[in-house]
Amino acid sequence: MMLNIESKSRNLSRGSGSMVKLKSNSKSNGDKRNTSELPSVATINIRNLRLRTYIGFNPDERVKRQDVVINIEIDYYINKGVLSDEVDVALNYKVITKKVIKRVEDGQFLLLEKLVADILAICSDHPDINRACVTVDKPNALRFADSVSLTLEYRCDQQSTNVATGEN
Repeated sequence: MMLNIESKSRNLSRGSGSMVKLKSNSKSNGDKRNTSELPSVATINIRNLRLRTYIGFNPDERVKRQDVVINIEIDYYINKGVLSDEVDVALNYKVITKKVIKRVEDGQFLLLEKLVADILAICSDHPDINRACVTVDKPNALRFADSVSLTLEYRCDQQSTNVATGEN
């Protein structure tokens, strides 16, 4: 049985607002393993990626790019090669981010749901990814609100997409 123990997690800072958090395996049968054991799951966070795109269906939204703020969280399985600095076996968050930037900046979207779903598809397109969560904020979308946001989540064990906390 694999349990993700938050007290055993370590954070590794990765510049540009990205962070990798490692979670260790532990057995629930009282196994007293060394706390420096190999982690099995890492979490990449890409925070506050600020881009501009065509988003919305009102006439003025179709001709003028608007700001969006993207937050991405990706959980993936790691192996000994990653912990030994073998670049070829690592999940490259820079490649994922470049694909997201291209899709967002080159795209035109009527609905926030479509934009978030396209980003989620990019973020969950690697076989080692077991979970991805994408939130996109549309600042100044409502007069008295800082932003409107939408969150979609992918879990490989469910093979479905959940909207915020609602189940499909």
